[in-house]
Amino acid sequence: MSRKKITEVVSSGKILISDGAWGTFLQKKGLQPGECPELWCIERPDDVKSIAQSYIEAGSDMVEANSFGGTCFKLEHYGLADKTSEINEAAARISREAAGENNWVIASIGPTGKILLMGDVTDEELYNAFKEQAVALEKGGADAVCIETMSAIDEAVIAIKAAKENTNLEVICTFTFERTVNDDYRSMMGVSPTDMAKAVVEAGADIIGTNCGNGFERMIDIVKEIKAAVPEMPILVHANAGAPVNVNGVDTFPDTPEDMKSRIKDMVEAGANIIGGCCGTTPAHISAMKEGINEL
Repeated sequence: MSRKKITEVVSSGKILISDGAWGTFLQKKGLQPGECPELWCIERPDDVKSIAQSYIEAGSDMVEANSFGGTCFKLEHYGLADKTSEINEAAARISREAAGENNWVIASIGPTGKILLMGDVTDEELYNAFKEQAVALEKGGADAVCIETMSAIDEAVIAIKAAKENTNLEVICTFTFERTVNDDYRSMMGVSPTDMAKAVVEAGADIIGTNCGNGFERMIDIVKEIKAAVPEMPILVHANAGAPVNVNGVDTFPDTPEDMKSRIKDMVEAGANIIGGCCGTTPAHISAMKEGINEL
C-alpha cells in the first residue's frame, strides 16, 4: 500500500480535504424516508460508489463510507442486525474502489442511539457492537474509522477502544456541538469541546474534531477551543453549509461553495488540519474548499 498514515501526512504541515454530505446525496438518488441507507451498499452499490467518486473527482483526499448507522443496534431497527458485517464490509469496499490507491477511506461510525446512563445497554454490548463494525470496515479496505456525531464521552471512548484494540485502523473521533445561551458550546449530553478533546485523546484517538450542527463561522470557534485544549493533536472539521433554513417545508443550507471557500484561511489558522463538509455540502463545496487550500 502506497498511502502513508493520515497522521503522518498532517504532521508534516499538509492540510487535507475530506468529503461532504452523504445523507442528502442518497436522498437525491431516491432514498425514501424509513429506508435503511446502509442497505444500499448491498442493493445499490453503484449509486453509493458514485457519491464517493464525485467527492474524489472534486478534490477530496479522503472519503467516508455509507456506514454511519452500521452498528447492529441501528441495523436491528430494519431487521438487518444479522447482516452487520456484510453491510459494513461492502460499505468500505465501495469507498475503497472509488478512492483508489492514492486517497484514504475514513469509514463512518455513528452513535448507536443507546444511552449507558439510562441502562439501555451495557459497556460490553456497546464494545462488541463497535468492534464488529470496525473489524468489518477494516476488512473492506478502510484506512481509518471516523467515529462521528458523538455527544456522550462514555460511548465515544468505548467506540475508540473497540477500534484501537481490534484493528490497525487510525481512529478519528468527532463530536457535534451547539451554542448555548451562555455563548459557549456543548454537545447534546452537555460535553464541552475541551472535555471531549481531553477524554478522546486519553482513550487513544489519533485525530479529533467536530462535525455537523454548525457552519464554518461557529466551527472556527469550536476548533479554537479544541486546539487550546490539546495543541499537538490533529483536528478534523466537517461543517454544515450554514444553519438550515426551512423553505416551503424543506430544510435548505444557505452557505454557497464560495462562502465556505472564503473561510478556509480562518479555519486553518484556528487549527484545523483536515477540512470537509457535513449536511448541505456538495462536491461543488468540496471543490471550492480545495481551491481555498491551494491558494493559501
